[in-house]
Amino acid sequence: MTVERGTEMTDTQALALAQQLGSRALAWLHAGQLGGFDRIEDNTIIDLADPNDVYKPLCEAALASSLVLRDGVTGAHDARLARELLEASWSQLRHGDLLYERQLRHVTVIDPLETYAHFARAGYRHPAMDELLTSLGRLRSVHAVEIPGNRQLALANARRIAGLEPAPDWPALARSTWLGALSEPWTIAWVIGYHVTHTVFHLTDWGARPECLPEPMHAYLRDWLPVWLDVWLETEQWDLAGELLIVDSCMGEPVTGRSGWEALAAVQQPDGLIPRDGATPLYEDSEDTFREHEHTAVVGVVAATVALSRALGGTPVAA
Repeated sequence: MTVERGTEMTDTQALALAQQLGSRALAWLHAGQLGGFDRIEDNTIIDLADPNDVYKPLCEAALASSLVLRDGVTGAHDARLARELLEASWSQLRHGDLLYERQLRHVTVIDPLETYAHFARAGYRHPAMDELLTSLGRLRSVHAVEIPGNRQLALANARRIAGLEPAPDWPALARSTWLGALSEPWTIAWVIGYHVTHTVFHLTDWGARPECLPEPMHAYLRDWLPVWLDVWLETEQWDLAGELLIVDSCMGEPVTGRSGWEALAAVQQPDGLIPRDGATPLYEDSEDTFREHEHTAVVGVVAATVALSRALGGTPVAA
């Protein structure tokens, strides 16, 4: 695959590709979710047997939708789709009751807070959840849970979005990650690639705070992000390539050029589906296809939203 260098994402053609990619992916995600492919049954209990089945996809759709609304760089049609997705996801989560009950039962589990933050960003609040999270924030055990560095950052950013105290030691959290160690770049692997992307997502709050990415990490990514993107484009790992494009925009000044956007646009289906990779099939059953490739649609929506937002000047955030 030929890679074009020195072309910034402010290029009009690249931005047009990003906008088209994100809009189509959002429409595909909206059609699947509101078509009933992801539905939490009424008898679902808070001890989820398989969180990846429905719960996690709903949460990821909420993330993408909340960022579309936060950044405000789409047209009225896409904004409406994003709001409808959020409303549907919030309803599925029983207007926050399911998150509250899960957090109440499992005080050291972080996914209810992380999910709640997506809704709180868009103005959805659950008073009992707010009170519970404030109370749990005072427990030593909650802050002492042993989880990987990038997940610690996920928790810290969720608390920041939800307006919870206390503020974490961001530099220390950043240094605790693979990226923060400025690890030898050739030791990166597929799963580490996802750790790297999420480290950047949470430090910068999905591109709203590019200045919060420490300068050594920023300089390291300027050198190695284009190389890593080449690798995962060559191996047709479209989902991870999309996440690396999000990282590119989160840095404030993209460095990878147009190649990633051109590659994703080339593999996107007319209905908006973006394949997870070059090996996962498109099934005859449309629901199976939706479940296999849903995450990549979320990635496509977020990548396009953050890229357009940064190109148009970024999103103001509270101090």
